[in-house]
Amino acid sequence: MNNRLAATAVLVPFLAYSLWVAATCGPLGFLDLAGREPWAMQLLLDLAITSAFSIHWMIRDARVAGRNPWPFVIATIAVGSIAALVYIATGRRRGA
Repeated sequence: MNNRLAATAVLVPFLAYSLWVAATCGPLGFLDLAGREPWAMQLLLDLAITSAFSIHWMIRDARVAGRNPWPFVIATIAVGSIAALVYIATGRRRGA
């Protein structure tokens, strides 16, 4: 399975679930939980660290592929891994 197909296979159900959670709990509901539960805060910090590494990778990859990474960088800051998955799913093959 290629990276674009794998990213799409993860993106579609994860996006649907994320939209459902945001609609039922509010788009910032995770902050209340992270303030009360140490494991939730740990997961939030883990997401922030992973997002920073994803942004670094996207910028470098986009430079090689001739893509503009900045919409994806901003989206990653706003919505996390959903933006990174979209970046991978919509990527052009190098040399194409």
